[in-house]
Amino acid sequence: MKAVRLHAKWAPKPGFKLGAKDIDGVQTYLGSLVWKNPVLKIEDVEVPEPGPNEVLIEVKACGICGSDVHMAQPDNKGYIWYPGLTGFPATLGHEFSGIVVKSGPGAISKRTGKPFKAGEAVTAEEMLWCGRCRPCADGYPNHCEKLDEIGFNVNGAFAKYIVVPDRVVWSLEALRKNYKGDELFIAGSLVEPTCVAYNAVVQRGKGILPGDFVVICGGGPVGQAATAILKRMGAAAVIMSEPEPSRAKMAKALGADYVINPLKENFVEKVLKYTDGHGADLYLEATGLPTQVYPLIEQAVWEGRSCNATIVVVARADAKMPVTGEVLQVRRAEIIGAQGHSGDGTFPRVINCMASGMDMTRMVTKRIKLAQVPENIVRLRTNRTDCKITCLL
Repeated sequence: MKAVRLHAKWAPKPGFKLGAKDIDGVQTYLGSLVWKNPVLKIEDVEVPEPGPNEVLIEVKACGICGSDVHMAQPDNKGYIWYPGLTGFPATLGHEFSGIVVKSGPGAISKRTGKPFKAGEAVTAEEMLWCGRCRPCADGYPNHCEKLDEIGFNVNGAFAKYIVVPDRVVWSLEALRKNYKGDELFIAGSLVEPTCVAYNAVVQRGKGILPGDFVVICGGGPVGQAATAILKRMGAAAVIMSEPEPSRAKMAKALGADYVINPLKENFVEKVLKYTDGHGADLYLEATGLPTQVYPLIEQAVWEGRSCNATIVVVARADAKMPVTGEVLQVRRAEIIGAQGHSGDGTFPRVINCMASGMDMTRMVTKRIKLAQVPENIVRLRTNRTDCKITCLL
């Protein structure tokens, strides 16, 4: 079968030291410090076979994530942008859905408590947590000490078939009442990025109360999904900061009450205007540009009249945030990091929201075939007019 695979050279920067979870020449948790000269290729690979407690899925749809773009994007010295867990060569793609082809011995569906049936519509978490280390045992699978990630250091879903452990597979059968044909699988492929947003603003950010104000910085898929989730939770106003007109328009369609163009408008003034001077209760940093965005958030927190603002950082970036501790202390604010989407019932809750009317398919602005994936990953480095590009297989 054909697969979109990423190759890169293991070339650690001066001063890099292997960590306890790194494997020399194979994988690292600090990708942007190690991998150089990334190259995308469409290659022939073997169809995998499911082993014990594994499921073979025929992929029907897979979205391009910003992480895919940044793993394949070199900086001015040739190193990849993505700072996290990576191991190459690997098949990319982790925002996917499909149908069960067959399952290995012992693989059980959480929907029925019985073995999977061929033809069942499913999606999967991309984080392959072990379930045995201390973080997993403590209930923090997103921070597993032996973490693997689909499409990052193990083969992903830009291919016709993928094998995954049954523990991370979730049924999409509840979506069939709202979606038919390709639309079912497009919706299913959006569960993963929507779960990243849910984990960030609900689990890590501790959610909001009806009537709270929210500011979302960045109108990519995670920011858009957070807009829909927080409006559904009862936000008095969801304020999106996004300069790209097409993404700003989409945010309005998904529930944003106001949109700020930070390149043309004064971010702080607009936030205070739309919140009657109070500032937001929750800020989401989803741009990946913390050195530019965080100082504006911090100023809005400082000048706002309300206390207890929560700032959630979900975008991945190498850069350090310029934090002023005095602002956090005086305004009783906090910064929280968010990674992943696993645990806490996140996947089934997001699927239930979609089944009950939260339509995320509006995020998909372009549909492509597998052969077009590499060129579109490259295109997304500089062209942000599309919110979500989805490959239909």
